[in-house]
Amino acid sequence: MLLTASRRMVFSASRRLAREGWSADENERIYGAGRERAWGSGENYEAHVVLGGTPHPRTGMIVNLAAIKEALQRLVEPRYDHHFLNLDTPPFDVVPPTPENLARRLLAESTAACRSVGGSVVACHLAESASSGATAYASGLVEREVALEFSAARRTCSPHLSDAENRELFGRAAAPAGHGHGYRLRVVLRGEPDGKTGVIVPHGEVDGALSALHALLDHRHLNAEVAELAGQPMTTECLARFIFRRLASDLPVARVRLHENPRFFADFDGSAFGMGLETSFSAAHCLRDPGLSDEENRRIYGKCSNPSGHGHRYAVEATVAGSLDERSGTLLPLPRLDRALERAVGPWDHRHLDREVEAFRDRPSTGENIVSILWPLLDGLLDGWLARLRLFETANNRFAVRRGGT
Repeated sequence: MLLTASRRMVFSASRRLAREGWSADENERIYGAGRERAWGSGENYEAHVVLGGTPHPRTGMIVNLAAIKEALQRLVEPRYDHHFLNLDTPPFDVVPPTPENLARRLLAESTAACRSVGGSVVACHLAESASSGATAYASGLVEREVALEFSAARRTCSPHLSDAENRELFGRAAAPAGHGHGYRLRVVLRGEPDGKTGVIVPHGEVDGALSALHALLDHRHLNAEVAELAGQPMTTECLARFIFRRLASDLPVARVRLHENPRFFADFDGSAFGMGLETSFSAAHCLRDPGLSDEENRRIYGKCSNPSGHGHRYAVEATVAGSLDERSGTLLPLPRLDRALERAVGPWDHRHLDREVEAFRDRPSTGENIVSILWPLLDGLLDGWLARLRLFETANNRFAVRRGGT
């Protein structure tokens, strides 16, 4: 198992992707930046620095995230925030500030910054907008992320099942008239960024493939109007596989994630399927070690050690992985995953974790401990299908456990 804690940092910056001496058409093909002028354009960036390790048995933390926050602020504010990266932030005076290059640079610099406070950085994910980002890993791997939205109707069913079986498995979603979704697709591309352009794949190639996919699926009834999907189960899992295979013929696709709504998604990476669902619970807690003084608790936990407590609306995202049942087109019945999540987190909802939940009687209710305790509860309910579990404490702090350390 790999346990991680992530800290978000945000900065606003301008950057110019268009290169001097290149034509507007060439800059548009490589970067989608053919209209950029000398002073470029701007973004509100979000970077999630991911740290791995084992929680300290007493503090319950991999690393003090308050100290990580201060270390990252000392990095980001003077070098990145409210800067024109091409002029103010070397090496982007000579290296194009693409998402790939920015993620890789931030990984290197945050690794050095966090090392001073005992943090081990394993990845840095950078989002430059809702539809564009990149992730750099300590292993050297770099990924580029792009997003696409489309609206489509469908009848959730499998041609390999009878009408009665479809109704039993999919409920009202199997109604003959169908229903609709506003889909959101995330495509992850993997490769080594080109040394000259700083991109894994030129913008024109990505845009062309996504535009063709959008034209095929948007505002269509998938069962009735998309011939390429005929004869396949019409499930989110199978649709994700179809999209992966179509895009992989033109792009170095590592995996796709297809959301049919904000809470539910399906993953496919060319061989393995995943299915994820999000829920939430509201709870109070207080991070304090009774064996330490008030001053020591404040040093370790900061304002989270407030004796009167505080609380969060926690979001929990569970992803299962396994083999697809080709007859039904499903990985796991969605109601089963929904029930398992509710059974696991339901007893914690509207409770004070430290005072009312037995699991936290003898250990602090840090995010690391919450996700570590929740994992075996949920995995047991799912008969070992759980592949990843993420806990979102705030917009800034999130924690994850992954099976197999991947």
